[in-house]
Amino acid sequence: MSIQLYNSLTRKKELFEPYTPGHVKMYVCGPTVYDDAHIGHARSVVVFDMIVRYFKKQNYLVTYIRNFTDIDDKIIQRAQALNISTETLANKYIDAFNRDMDALFIQHADHEPKATHHISDIIHLVEILIHKNHAYVVDGDVYFSVNSFHDYGCLSGRKLEDMEAGARIDVDERKHNPHDFALWKSAKPGEPYWESPWGKGRPGWHIECSAMSMTFLGQSFDIHGGGKDLIFPHHENEIAQSMAANEKPYAKYWVHNGFVNIDREKMSKSLGNVVLIKDLVEQYPPEAIRLFLLSSHYRSPIDFNEQAMHDAVSALNKLYAALERLKSFHPSETSTGELWQRFCDAMNDDFNSAKAIGFLFESVRAINRQLDESKQLNHETTQQMAMIHADIKKIGEVLGLFHQTPAEYTRQQQKRLSKGQDSAKIEQLIAERVQARKDKNWARADDIRNQLTNMGIIIEDRADETRWKYMVS
Repeated sequence: MSIQLYNSLTRKKELFEPYTPGHVKMYVCGPTVYDDAHIGHARSVVVFDMIVRYFKKQNYLVTYIRNFTDIDDKIIQRAQALNISTETLANKYIDAFNRDMDALFIQHADHEPKATHHISDIIHLVEILIHKNHAYVVDGDVYFSVNSFHDYGCLSGRKLEDMEAGARIDVDERKHNPHDFALWKSAKPGEPYWESPWGKGRPGWHIECSAMSMTFLGQSFDIHGGGKDLIFPHHENEIAQSMAANEKPYAKYWVHNGFVNIDREKMSKSLGNVVLIKDLVEQYPPEAIRLFLLSSHYRSPIDFNEQAMHDAVSALNKLYAALERLKSFHPSETSTGELWQRFCDAMNDDFNSAKAIGFLFESVRAINRQLDESKQLNHETTQQMAMIHADIKKIGEVLGLFHQTPAEYTRQQQKRLSKGQDSAKIEQLIAERVQARKDKNWARADDIRNQLTNMGIIIEDRADETRWKYMVS
């Protein structure tokens, strides 16, 4: 089954053909670990987790690498402010990142290298670039010469001459070109350092990923991924230094996920609207966060807001409710039906999870209709339900959903919703609504119902009383 993949390098969809048939080699840029991970980090990790899961479902062997940048200007500055070592700081936030990803049911990559564990690989790569006249040394710093690589700008579409004409960067007279970037930085007082042929120092950001990807995947591999914010300069510079050193293609396909906005604004610390994963998983079911992040095509921007998350929780509730209804129809482990085929058709079109999830909910609506309308199911319908049950569970494995039974999910949601809820307040509102109905004040009764709904409460009017329960299905 062929997969069409949008390649940021060629700016078009292409048939995915790995260098080694049946084996996908993929490198994705991981976080710079100086703070807690936010929803933007989560989108990238969830997207590529889904892609890896899908490749495996299509019987590809996958070698997946996601790194940690554990030495960087921001890490150094934060460690100095806290008066701790960069290693202590980085390890703290690597542990925090892993906890967040585990909460989101992210499968660990095959290798998750730290930049500081590959200093010798980085130094070796820098030496090659110097030897081939693509880099030069100035006062212990080593810079890549962008003029030496004729395809510089091939990923971002930027022309070097245009960038030079409009350059608004700090002028460093030691550089041959203002856009030359650091491969190795000489140590400043109080900074961590490693010995090198050019003196004490540390690697630049871009060279770290080139060295780590080549260490685990070779000089040419299939997919390089990350957020759109990494296209320039990070991925542009990776291409330049890697191809200049090896004189062969670097990554064949470049895959970039879109941004996460917060209430239609760019997420940034200056705006104070950064949404941390550790806070999100306290507020919402982690699987609902995954469902939200995959509900738009990975290349499109996605807007995070309270309503969007409410919708995602509601959607997840419906999926678990459907699984509860289907539990008596025992799925075959090997068979697949029309739903799985439609799901694959969408995923084969550049991993269109939004369209694929749409097919999933179409099927759930059809299931509910059929089960509601049928008093007795014949053998053919029973077999069909078993097939749909199997397809939904298989789709869940790709999307990273259904890690609980419906009963477990319901109990967890009840606990989550009841936390911090005031039962006396709920009973008071229900009593007020009962009185409003007696007074035929229907507008007030509706207002109270809406207020309770917003609190996650469902009310059921009986002949003799009004009952309530938490909204879990």
